[in-house]
Amino acid sequence: MDRNEWQEFFDNIADEYLDHDFTENTLEECDFLFELLDLKPGMKILDVGCGTGRHSVELAKRGCVMTGIDLSDGMLEEARLAAIEADVDIELIQANAAAFQLQKEFDHAICLCEGSFGLLAADDNPMEHHLAILLNINAALKMGGRLVLTCLNGYKMAREYNDEDIAAGRFDPINLIEIHPMPYETADGPASMTALEKGFTPPELTQLHQDAGFKVENIWGGTAGDWGKRPIKMDEIEVMVVSRKFNELEGPFR
Repeated sequence: MDRNEWQEFFDNIADEYLDHDFTENTLEECDFLFELLDLKPGMKILDVGCGTGRHSVELAKRGCVMTGIDLSDGMLEEARLAAIEADVDIELIQANAAAFQLQKEFDHAICLCEGSFGLLAADDNPMEHHLAILLNINAALKMGGRLVLTCLNGYKMAREYNDEDIAAGRFDPINLIEIHPMPYETADGPASMTALEKGFTPPELTQLHQDAGFKVENIWGGTAGDWGKRPIKMDEIEVMVVSRKFNELEGPFR
C-alpha cells in the first residue's frame, strides 16, 4: 500500500461520507469546541484532515476564519460545495498532514475523526509519522494556541483482538495497528484497499504531544456523538486530546 491508496479511497467515498452516523452531531461538536476553546469571531482556526468540511463550515458560519487541509481532492470538493451552500469563505488546501507547511499563524487547531491522525501507509513508521503531523501543527500555531485531536482508542483495539488475529496478520500488538480490507465503490466498479489504522494509549499520546512541543491538558473520551469532559470508556471508539503549544519546534519538512 502506498499513500495514494488513502487518497483514492477518500476521493471515491467523498460524496457519501456525510451519510455515516458519526457525522450527524456537527452542531453539538462545534458547540463543544466553541466552549472548550473559548472561540471568538475572527479567530483563525486550522482544521487538519478537514474532509468534507463539516466542522470548518459550521465554525466559519459562527465567525471563525477557517483553513482546512486534506489529502483528498474529492473530500475538498465536497467541502468547497458545502461552503458555497452555507455562503462562507474557507481556505482549502490539498496536502498530506505529515508534510504540509503554511506561511501563516493560527490561534487554534483541530484534527478530528481520524481525518489524518491514525491512518498509515505500509512504509510509515507509526511514531515518526504521527510526530510529523503534530510538529507541522505546532509550527502553524501561535504560542499558547491549543489543539483538539481525536483518534482511535488503543485500549479498545487491544481488547478486541486475540492471538489468532495476530497470527493471521489482522492486528499488530506492538504498534496497536489493525489491518483490514476496506471495500469501496468506484466509477469502474467495486474496489478494496488494505487499511492500516493505529490506536493510541494516553501515555503514547502524552509523549508524542510533548515531543512535538505541546503540553497535554486533558485526555477524555471523545467518540463522535458522545463528546464530553469525561473519562475514557475502555471500549469506546475514540479518545480526545486537548493540548497547548508551549515550545517552538520546527516541523520535519521545514
